[in-house]
Amino acid sequence: MKPRDYCCCAIPVINAGIYFTLAEQFVAGILVGVLSISTPSIVGAVTPSFAPWVLGIVCFVAGAVQVLGFIGVAKEKPVLFRRYIALHSLATTGAFSVALAWIIMSALRHSTAKTNCLSNFFANATSDEQTEGNVLCEVFPWVDVGIMAGLWVVLASLHFYLYIVIASYSTGQQRDHASYDTLDNYAANNHNENFAMNSRFSGDTPYQQHNVDNHLRKQSATSMSEVLAEPPIENYQMGSYPPPSQRVPTQPSNAYTQDESPTPRFGQQYYGEGQQYYGEGSLEKPPFSQAHPGE
Repeated sequence: MKPRDYCCCAIPVINAGIYFTLAEQFVAGILVGVLSISTPSIVGAVTPSFAPWVLGIVCFVAGAVQVLGFIGVAKEKPVLFRRYIALHSLATTGAFSVALAWIIMSALRHSTAKTNCLSNFFANATSDEQTEGNVLCEVFPWVDVGIMAGLWVVLASLHFYLYIVIASYSTGQQRDHASYDTLDNYAANNHNENFAMNSRFSGDTPYQQHNVDNHLRKQSATSMSEVLAEPPIENYQMGSYPPPSQRVPTQPSNAYTQDESPTPRFGQQYYGEGQQYYGEGSLEKPPFSQAHPGE
C-alpha cells in the first residue's frame, strides 16, 4: 500500500499519527469489551446469553494486540509490525463479524423482541397501557436495531480507514529500512573483494569475450621443488650517468648549462645572526646535501 504522510487530514503519520491510531484502537477494543459485558441488555437485542462474553473477549484480544503495534513502532521493527497488522486484521474482523451477526439475529427475531418488551415492561398493565405498550414495543426494537446497525457502520468505516493508515505506515517503514540496508549491501558492488585473487565476477570489458579466463585462479603448473631449485634472480645493473664534465647536451648546439650551485632553500632567515620573525637565529645551518643538477 502506498505510504501516507498524514492521517485524519492533518496529523503526521510519523510518529504522532501512528501512535494516535494505535491508541484509538486500543481504547476502542477495551471500551467495547467492557460495555459488552457490564451493561444490561437492551430491548431490541435478541441474542444468546453467552453473546456478550463472546464479543467482549474478542474485543479484549483486539485491544491487547495493539501492544505489539506500539513495540513495532517504538523499536523500529518492521517485521514485528507486519505481524501485528496480520493479528490486528484477524481480531478486528472477528469482532465486527460477531457484532454484525448479533445485529442480524436481533432484526430477524423482532417478534421475540416485542414479546420480551411487553413481558418486561407491561406485564401488569391495564388495557389502555397494553395498547400503548404494543405500539412502543413494536417501534423500540427497530430503533435499537437501527442504532446498532448505524454504530456498526460508523465504527467499521473508521477502523477500515485506520487499517489503511497502519498498512501504509508499514509499507513506508519497510521501504525506509530497505533503503538503509542498501548502504551496507555489497552485492551491487562489482569489486567488493579485499584480496585481488579472490574468485569474483567482473562485468568490465577486459574480462569478457576472448579474455574471459584472464582473472580466474588456476593451479600452478610448476611444483614447489622446481621453484626452489631455480637460481636466484639477480638485479639488473643499470648504467651510471656520465660525470658532470661530460654532460653536454647534443641538441640544440647552442644550449647553455649553468655551473652547479647549491640548491636555494626557503626560510634562510631561520638560520644565522640577527633578530628574525622566529626569534634570534642561533641555529647552525646544516650542510647542503644535494647540488643543483643544472640539466
